[in-house]
Formats: sequence, C-alpha cells, structure tokens
Amino acid sequence: MRMIASVSAKGLARGAAVDRLSFPMWLRLVVTALAIGATACDQPTAQKPSRAPDVRYDPTPHHIVAEMLKLARVAASDVVYDLGCGDGRIVIAAAKLGARGVCVDIDPRRIRESRANAERAGVAERIRFLNQDLFETDIGEATVVTLFLWPSVNEKLRPRLLRELKPGTRVVSYIHSMGDWRPQEAVNVESARGPRKVFLWIIPERTAHQTRGIGKPQHMFAISEQEENHAYSRSP
Repeated sequence: MRMIASVSAKGLARGAAVDRLSFPMWLRLVVTALAIGATACDQPTAQKPSRAPDVRYDPTPHHIVAEMLKLARVAASDVVYDLGCGDGRIVIAAAKLGARGVCVDIDPRRIRESRANAERAGVAERIRFLNQDLFETDIGEATVVTLFLWPSVNEKLRPRLLRELKPGTRVVSYIHSMGDWRPQEAVNVESARGPRKVFLWIIPERTAHQTRGIGKPQHMFAISEQEENHAYSRSP
C-alpha cells in the first residue's frame, strides 16, 4: 500500500508538473488565435458592388497620370477627387505632390486595393477612401476632379460637376470629352494604343441665367475654334 501510494503521489506530481508546463503553452496558443482572428476582422469582407460599375477597370498608365496632374496644375493646397479611382494611382500620385485626395469607387475591391497601395506608398493618411457611387458621392470639397470613364458617363456626370463644384475647380479627363462642353485646354499623350488626349475644363463662375441653362455649358466659355485646335495640337 505504501508503494502504491508512493507511485500515485509521484504520478500526481508529474501530472501537476506537466499541467504547469502545458498551461502557458495553451494560453499562448489561445492568445495567438485571438490575435489572428482580430487581424482577420480588420480586413474588409468580400463584397459586391451595389450595382454594375459604369466602366470596366482599365488603369491609367503612370506617365499619363503625371500628365493629368500637370495639366490640372495640382499643388499641395489641392483636394483631388478621382471618380472611379481603380487602384488609386492618380490620387496617390497627387498625394506625393503634397495634395490631399479622395478615392471614389463603387467596387469595394478597388477601394481595398487603393488603400493598400496608398499604405505602401506612405500617403494613406492624406487620402480618404469612399466605396460609393460616383453619381451620389459628395464632391463639393474638390478643387481637382480626375476622370477616366466613358463619353456617355462623362456627359451624364457633367451637370453634377457644374452644379456642385466650386468655380475654379479643374476637371481633367483622359481620352474622353464632355460632348459639346469645350475644354479649356487639351494635350496629346502617347499610350500603348497610340496617341490619346487629356482634356481640362475649369468650372466657371455662375450667374442665375447660367444656372438655369446649366445643361448647355458651351455658352459659358469664350474659347475660339482656333484656340481649341491649338490646345488639341499641343504636345505634352
């Protein structure tokens, strides 16, 4: 009986020692699992756009991004909105110039990508990321708006730009014009598919008459055909 008691006591002691060794390891595993779970929760869940995007995703080449910002004369005092931001490259480039920016895209995947790219570039703190419809997002703060959309989308967006943007705000579009709204300036750029244009419009001062006739902004500009042709023929 003494021998059995001795063995049992040793077994209990050994078990207690194992428990003392195992508990911290178990605790560390639980803490690690919780940390991994918390990190996963910080990541946006996979979502679908609230509706089909207006255009397919087609990133603007980086050298053309630079030309767009140059044409818009982006400075550190500007707030640059990219409507349909894709991977965020235009706003990121503007933030590197010292400007603040807003990435707007209806596709949550593009917003996640934009945020990740901005973080890698070290400029995320200068940018807001909005998973919103470009026809509904508040654009009144913008001093520069950049676009790479489609002619019909540009024309549908045009009344909002004229109505909601402050006079003097610059609007830049890669490739696509705004119908009969004549640009203030345009430059030729080279793309992989050949020569393309970048257009610049400046939101004019509004009068009561112009506000009523905002659907026909061509009357708001005193730019001659000769001046327009000269702007189109300019090299970057």
